Amino acid sequence: MFLIFIKKIKNFFKKNGADNLGTDAPVGRWAVGIYTGISPFDLSSPASITNPVLTADDVTDMAAGFVADPFMLREDSTWYMFFEVLNSRDNLGNIGLAVSKDGFHWQYEKIVLSEAFSLSYPYIFKSGKEYYLIPESNSVKSVRLYKATDFPAKWRLKKTLLTGQRFSDASVFHCNEQWWMFTATRSRPQNNGKLRLYYADKLEGRWTEHPKSPVVKYNPHIARPGGRVLVLRDEIIRYAQDDFPDYGKQVRAFRITKLTRNDYEEIPHNCPIIGASGTGWNQFGMHTVDPHPLGENEWIACVDGLGIDD
Repeated sequence: MFLIFIKKIKNFFKKNGADNLGTDAPVGRWAVGIYTGISPFDLSSPASITNPVLTADDVTDMAAGFVADPFMLREDSTWYMFFEVLNSRDNLGNIGLAVSKDGFHWQYEKIVLSEAFSLSYPYIFKSGKEYYLIPESNSVKSVRLYKATDFPAKWRLKKTLLTGQRFSDASVFHCNEQWWMFTATRSRPQNNGKLRLYYADKLEGRWTEHPKSPVVKYNPHIARPGGRVLVLRDEIIRYAQDDFPDYGKQVRAFRITKLTRNDYEEIPHNCPIIGASGTGWNQFGMHTVDPHPLGENEWIACVDGLGIDD
């Protein structure tokens, strides 16, 4: 069974455009965990829980190969987490939902979004009173915006924001009365080496590529988005997957120091934020982080990790 599972995972990566795996890339199973820390740069597994908090075994409405790419938000007293669930029967990614009262202990609910093509990286956010979701759909060469009709379980396609390329892991944020979007495209057939930047006056308006875009070129270490873009009081932080030589090895952080319609500058944080631990559920890699502030010098984040089941 394990050899069959490995073959399915390899076929999934090949089928869905994640063929930037290194020749010696480890094959395991992605799972979801919770980290905490004093800042969005300083996160680790808390002693109070046992990670991972969600695995493919928690999925009850389909045969799942893995869970990955978690994003979450809190409404009132409930946390909602959205994440990719690999359907083992057709090797397509679907978007799953889990809920929690404290952010640490999670209950799987169900699949809330599926298409005839693979979905992943469900970038969930709220604008005004509306909830939006942008899952990756690079196999159909588009960035698609979904809007909740009955949050958190029902969604409909609102608008296709970009078309024409294999856009990976679109990450949007609002800053200085402007909408912005990072998304990766390929610099070579095998990697996501370009980070593109777009802007729009309105979320559902016309998106224009920034004159400095791609803001990262030919560098799969830092090009592909790896989590929520944070707009804080005095800084903007973007996260990037390190995808070379192996897919999903670790996540790096960058402080954006200049962001206008004409200019873009950033500086790197001095070390990876999360990464392979060498053992357990995240033995081989980590590639998504979504941090949220809980209080003064107190953060919680959903993350994912690649490891071998016991």
